[in-house]
Amino acid sequence: MSIAEIYEKFKTCTGVSTDTRKIDEGVMFFALKGAQFNANEFAREALEKGAKYVVIDEAQYATDPACILVNDVLYTLQKLANYHRQQFSIPLIGLTGSNGKTTSKELVAAVLSKKYKTYYTKGNLNNHIGVPLTILALDDSYEIAVIEMGANHQGEIRDLCNICEPTHGFITNVGKAHLEGFGGVEGVKKGKGELYDFLVKSGATVFLNAKNEALVGMAQSRKFNQTVEYLKDNKIVLVKDSPIVVFSTQEPNRDPHTYTTNLPGWYNFENIAAALAIGNFFGVSVKDASEAVSAYNPDNNRSQIIQKGTNSILLDAYNANPSSMSAAIQNFINLKTDKGKIVILGDMLELGDEAPAEHKAIGELVAKGDFALVVLAGKLMASALEPLPKAYYFPDKFSLHNWLLDKQIQNSFILIKGSRGMGLESTLQCFA
Repeated sequence: MSIAEIYEKFKTCTGVSTDTRKIDEGVMFFALKGAQFNANEFAREALEKGAKYVVIDEAQYATDPACILVNDVLYTLQKLANYHRQQFSIPLIGLTGSNGKTTSKELVAAVLSKKYKTYYTKGNLNNHIGVPLTILALDDSYEIAVIEMGANHQGEIRDLCNICEPTHGFITNVGKAHLEGFGGVEGVKKGKGELYDFLVKSGATVFLNAKNEALVGMAQSRKFNQTVEYLKDNKIVLVKDSPIVVFSTQEPNRDPHTYTTNLPGWYNFENIAAALAIGNFFGVSVKDASEAVSAYNPDNNRSQIIQKGTNSILLDAYNANPSSMSAAIQNFINLKTDKGKIVILGDMLELGDEAPAEHKAIGELVAKGDFALVVLAGKLMASALEPLPKAYYFPDKFSLHNWLLDKQIQNSFILIKGSRGMGLESTLQCFA
């Protein structure tokens, strides 16, 4: 059965699903395979739970007329998503980067929603499965879309671009993320630069951070149809010495106006600047765009400032790599507060052979800060101990939790950061 024929059946469905635990009536179920599972085995269950069609790639499970047998279910899902994408002529903004992807996506969507009905990636569905699922949920009620693309190896962004075909795009930054999969920082640049390559090939528009030397260098070697630079002038200015981003905007024939956000760090200022530039390009007023940014509240353990009793906690535990960890720590060092500052840092994963050196470098950076307490957690963080002889070290979260419960930290400003695999948001229960 061709993709066009499968698409005709898809149009009669209520949506798509890849999980038999989440089957809504009338969906098209895709029986994906993983290292530990083969969803072909659940085709019959999906039909019994209400799926209208099931897409499978093993003939022995084609026991019902509603079964669609294909050569490869994942490939079919991706090609179907691309076929669906081609039915729409709306602007689609694709974004990737080492850090700040999800926050940037949320900010851009918030800004554009001031003028358009905006569709955007929900949660973190940004990989080879998540992007197709995101695209297949797009319908003709939307006027513009924002699609987040993540990758941990070269070639992945290229493939995701071929699925969602962005008409506009930007890279938040390039840094030391997924070094093991990308093969070093130059590999990261090449992998993330696949978005630039697609934008060049398709004649699309790129939004470029004019103050990011790495991105500027990557852009200079490519000929874009249209380049929109931001942070090139003083139309948006970061107000210093604040735990959260406070920025001012300068509009023609108006006095500067200051806005307070719920986001910490200069690195989030760059994400904000991107959102404002994209909003301006699509005709959202500076006032509306700035108000949207100011109203945005982060969640999902990303750049959240949380009050726990007398403690203020900067929770940034969704992910970590050497670039984002260094930025968060440096920002925390520069932050002015009357409270004692404490850092609780967990392992940075997917660094391969670079892990010991990168964790030691983080320890050296922390040593430059005037912290009341330094707390390290995870086996890899042992490499950060050499420059931090007074740090408290715990190889696992169980011992960390017990120590925090006994310590009963009060009246402190606390940075909590680590990779997703560490799940350091669990430490919140240790603070009153």
